[in-house]
Amino acid sequence: MPLPDPVPFLNHLFDALQADGIDVTSYELDHLCYRVEHMDRYVALKAALASQAVLLGEHRIGGRAIASFELHKPIVFHKRRIRVIELPAPKAGSPYAEGWEHAEFVVREAPGTFADRYPQLAWDRSGTVKATNADVRLNYEGFSVKFHQRSLADVIAEEAGA
Repeated sequence: MPLPDPVPFLNHLFDALQADGIDVTSYELDHLCYRVEHMDRYVALKAALASQAVLLGEHRIGGRAIASFELHKPIVFHKRRIRVIELPAPKAGSPYAEGWEHAEFVVREAPGTFADRYPQLAWDRSGTVKATNADVRLNYEGFSVKFHQRSLADVIAEEAGA
C-alpha cells in the first residue's frame, strides 16, 4: 500500500479508547483518514491508491476535495477488516502534518445517543447538525475518532443513486 503502516496509529487509537472506557468491540471500524500537507502529494497518493483500490467517489466538502477508496485488500487489524480509506486534499488555511488523522466507527444509532453513554468525556458534538451522516468526535493528541450512524461507503453509494 502506498500509505504508511496504520498499525502504530491503530494501536494508539485503541489504547486511547480503552483508557476512556469506550468499548468498540461490537462496532464496525468504517474507515481511516490519511491527511497530506500539499496538493501534489494528494494527487500522487490518489493515483497510487487507484491501483490498489476502487475510487468510491471524490467530493467537494468544506471547500476541498476528499477522495474515498475501497481497498482491494483490506487492512486487517485484530480481526477487523478495514476496507475504506479517506484521503482529503489539503484545506487552505488549515495545515496538517502528513499522516493518519482519524478513524470512524459505525454505531447504528444517533451519534448523540452514543455520546450520552459517556458524559464524562469532552465530546465535539458540532457534527451532529450535519444533514448527512451526523457524527460526534473525540479529539486526542494528534488524532481523533468519530462515531456515526452509517458507513461512508453506504452514504457515497446513496448519494450516487446506487
